[in-house]
Amino acid sequence: MKIALLYGTESGNAEVLCEDMLAALQAEHDCEMHELHNVSSSELVADTFYVFVCSTFGCGDLPTMAEMFASKLEADSPDLSHVNFCIFGLGDTMFGDTFNQGSETLMNLLLNHGAKQIGERGLYDASSGDMPEESAIPWVKARLSEFLDSAA
Repeated sequence: MKIALLYGTESGNAEVLCEDMLAALQAEHDCEMHELHNVSSSELVADTFYVFVCSTFGCGDLPTMAEMFASKLEADSPDLSHVNFCIFGLGDTMFGDTFNQGSETLMNLLLNHGAKQIGERGLYDASSGDMPEESAIPWVKARLSEFLDSAA
C-alpha cells in the first residue's frame, strides 16, 4: 500500500514522529514523507493513504508549516471525496482548551472538503511523560488495518 506521511510542525516534533512512523511502516508499505507546506490538495490522490501529523502552536493555531496548506484548502475548496486519511495530533494538556487544536482544525478542514477519516484522531499529550512514538506507532498501524479491512 502507498502511504504518505504529511506533517505540520513548528519545533520539529511532528517531523521526528513522522520519521519514526516511516521507519516502522516502510518494510511493509511504499511510504513517503513530506512537509505539509510543500503539498497541494491537487496532489492528494485516491491510491494513497494519508497520515497527517500536526502539532499545535501558539493559542491553538496550526503550525506555520500547515497554514499554507490550510489556506489553499479554504481558498480552492477542492473535492477531496477520493482521499482517505487519519490524523495524529501533538499537544500538551497544560495549555487547557487549546490542547491539540491544531490537529482538530486540520481534521475539520479535510472533512469539510469530503475527505474520509479512518478511525479516531490520535492525540498525544506532552505532559504525559511518554514518548509520542509509543502511542503513535500502534495507533497508525491500527488505522492502516481499519483502512485495509474497509477496502476489502
